[in-house]
Amino acid sequence: MKTYLVGGAVRDQLLGLPVHECDWVVVGATGQQMLDAGFRAADVDFPVFLHSGTGEEYALARTETKTGTGYKGFEVDASPTVTLEQDLARRDLTINALAEDEKGQLIDLFGGQRDLEARQLRHITPAFVEDPVRLLRVARFAAHLGELGFEVAPDTQVLLQQMARSSDLQHLRPERIWQEMRKALLEPQPWLFFEVLLRCGALDRLIPELAAATNGDSTPFAALHKVAEQSDELAVRFAAALYPAAKIVVSTEVLCNRLRAEKGCSDLLDLVVRLGPDFVAAETAEARCLLQLLERVKAQQQAGRFQHFLLVCAVLWPDEAKVAAQRLRLALLGMNDVAARDLLAEGHQGAKLGIELAQRRIRSIEKRLKSIAHD
Repeated sequence: MKTYLVGGAVRDQLLGLPVHECDWVVVGATGQQMLDAGFRAADVDFPVFLHSGTGEEYALARTETKTGTGYKGFEVDASPTVTLEQDLARRDLTINALAEDEKGQLIDLFGGQRDLEARQLRHITPAFVEDPVRLLRVARFAAHLGELGFEVAPDTQVLLQQMARSSDLQHLRPERIWQEMRKALLEPQPWLFFEVLLRCGALDRLIPELAAATNGDSTPFAALHKVAEQSDELAVRFAAALYPAAKIVVSTEVLCNRLRAEKGCSDLLDLVVRLGPDFVAAETAEARCLLQLLERVKAQQQAGRFQHFLLVCAVLWPDEAKVAAQRLRLALLGMNDVAARDLLAEGHQGAKLGIELAQRRIRSIEKRLKSIAHD
């Protein structure tokens, strides 16, 4: 039995990046031997085990033979006779097929070091096309390593285009697509994920609304690019990325449900689609309209989401944003100047309380807005 450190940990060490998790491959062992050694099974479908102390994943070396459609259409062999080379050969990219033995010696069987130096995302064997998830993973690695200059290798780009035309792509579960998209949105350059999908033709199959909305645009993901420089919040990046698609569909809710987007993401996107025009109008709107927008956004109750709304709107409508965002922030201060409890203490109740509260807040907002004119 031999154990090897593999994949991302080895790659990131060589790139001088921080290593966040370690994955291991065990050669020459059975599942029962792993359990007897104190490991616990982590996956019902694959021979992966968790270390009792570190919690790190230890997988038996395995091969995967294509037997059907989709990313689950594989026959797995994890017998003790499977070699390290066979296990590494089934991986997606050369830079992810690097290994390190128990003495710390690097094992590079497929030119991973060469591609690290050349900043290339390159497949290992033609079998790369058998798993449609790999297309998404390449796009995600472009988002992860793009800031270091990594690009999809020309020969791998050809395979991505082939995969984009394949019927296998339609067998990807929405949950799996969202999993990769979610990770990509949190990467340093998330727009590269969508650009890779767009260039190979997969975006038209996976998110046709977004592909249609970006047709002919030389910088189709400029808003995501800008917002990623200012925020690492998933919902903010999602809303900036998907806004072009959301604004041309009948229902934002249907789109987000199909993508399996998390509630915070879908809520913010829907807010931007519905109230984006009101944000633009805030550049010149009167105090009453500003108050109504703040109430619809629930700026007091959900202050964090309100700031996210402003941030996304600012990158989508940069010309109006400077004045509009400033006026809305001042309007929120004016709104907060008048508390309902104070009016209750004065004896206002029922409908009259609401009317008086709105009137006082409008006057307070008007007072706040005067500071802009004075500036």
